[in-house]
Amino acid sequence: MNDLSTAHAKFTHMKDGSAEDWAIIASNFGTFAKNLPDRILQHLTLLAGDFGGFPIDRLNHCLQTATLAYRDGKDEEYVVCALLHDIGDTLGSYNHADVAAVLLEPFVSEANHWMIKHHAIFQGYYFFHYLGMDRDLRNNYRDHPHFMRTIEFVSKYDAPAFDPDGEILPLEFFEPMVRQVFAKPVRSLYKEAQDVMA
Repeated sequence: MNDLSTAHAKFTHMKDGSAEDWAIIASNFGTFAKNLPDRILQHLTLLAGDFGGFPIDRLNHCLQTATLAYRDGKDEEYVVCALLHDIGDTLGSYNHADVAAVLLEPFVSEANHWMIKHHAIFQGYYFFHYLGMDRDLRNNYRDHPHFMRTIEFVSKYDAPAFDPDGEILPLEFFEPMVRQVFAKPVRSLYKEAQDVMA
């Protein structure tokens, strides 16, 4: 990742950066950003073989969730959200939904972002009471416009996606969708600078 043969900014503190420094950084950013789908797909494979006590491993759960959404006719963005909804399990053991939502936020609709960010609370309906928690925690969001969307995601795609005998499309099937969704952000702090950083 670190290429010492290319030009580098000269500053050691951001306050001393010049337009030339930031032009160098911006030109490097474009190349790095274009490889984001590769890094996401590679990170997703870290879930392979990790069962965590579930009937199927975490990667196959993500694939099966996406397969169910795809077979139900959901659009490409929704399917990619379904595929990546638990990508945060590796680094966000206590907040996996937040990790997935942060990755998706610049590239998906506000509705899909909210759905993924809150899916962990909504899936708790099925098991929180076994852990001494409030299974109806999701009701705190009953008046939110994406409440029913998130219930649908969890009940139709996430919660039933632990079936070792169910259909699981391979990661390669979803790869073009991931590349399309992550091709260009729709909302980002750096959206105005996209042409410079391309």
